[in-house]
Amino acid sequence: MEYRNLGRSGLKVSVMTMGTMTFGGSEKVGNTSRADAARQVDMCLDAGINLYDTANVYNAGVSEEILGQILAENGRRQKALVATKVRFKMGTGPNESGLSRHHIVEQCKASLKRLKTDVIDLYQVHEWDGQTPIEETMEALDMLVRHGHVRYIGCSNYSGWHIMKALMAADRSHNARFVSQQIHYSLHSRDAEYELVPISQDQGLGILVWSPLAGGLLSGKYRRNSEPESGRHVGGFREPPVYDWDKLYAVIEEIVAIAEERGVSGAQVALSWLLGRPGVTSVIIGGRNEKQFADNIAAAELVLSAEERARLDKASLPPLLYPYWHQSFTAQDRLGKIDMDLIGPYAEDFKRG
Repeated sequence: MEYRNLGRSGLKVSVMTMGTMTFGGSEKVGNTSRADAARQVDMCLDAGINLYDTANVYNAGVSEEILGQILAENGRRQKALVATKVRFKMGTGPNESGLSRHHIVEQCKASLKRLKTDVIDLYQVHEWDGQTPIEETMEALDMLVRHGHVRYIGCSNYSGWHIMKALMAADRSHNARFVSQQIHYSLHSRDAEYELVPISQDQGLGILVWSPLAGGLLSGKYRRNSEPESGRHVGGFREPPVYDWDKLYAVIEEIVAIAEERGVSGAQVALSWLLGRPGVTSVIIGGRNEKQFADNIAAAELVLSAEERARLDKASLPPLLYPYWHQSFTAQDRLGKIDMDLIGPYAEDFKRG
């Protein structure tokens, strides 16, 4: 298992992270029992995976409870880094959601209790809160770090300007700053490359990728003329949304073609592609059963060739948005490496145009 620094921190995390949203869940997202969850955790520990991601809102705290129970047994906690999140509604009162100092502190205490631990290794704000001053949020997170309840902090599902606003607030007050962001990113959805990947590279944030298989769409099970009998999207799950099915199927066809050539699964191809993208630290894997977990873990050992990556890049390339197409027209003589990571694949076309 390969380990990478989480952003500019000294914390080493495995390139695979175990996701636990299915722990104690429903048929819609997967309902992993405690016994099955324990076996899956052991599979991941045996493979060298050291980061385990959950959230207070996952199944109303049940995911945290199950993970905490499992890690508390047989010395597992000493081998594991625990990441959880705060932001979404956890009760009926007016202060039971958001990123106020009140909600962050109360939910951190509740998560620590459910996780049966005295410290959260990575505490992440789960979503933007436009009604709480960002200074209040960052000061509350810093307080948790200083008091030893949290070791590192990160964000999830922020936009580029949200991240810069938060980092500026932290730097201005000499508070702890985010070391990572958790984002949706895949061969199906490369929107993050416009702002979130560049800002991570520039500001030293690690990237943790949630739903790297697009809720199973990129596993190879979904094809242009057929669908599997079971799966999240079959059950009505709609994350991520699909706006262009023809393009999605074209991407899937390229994934499947490479998978067949290499004798591996489509899921392994899609995960390996992500692990080779600029800025990506770790991808969060899950599974309804041990077979899926074992297959996903194997992607850590798959290295795609430059030709295979180029095929996948071409099939999944999104349109170049403004101001990037304008920069490609007019600014190529003064662009840096981070700029060219985004604009480079389009540069020659725009020169010819």
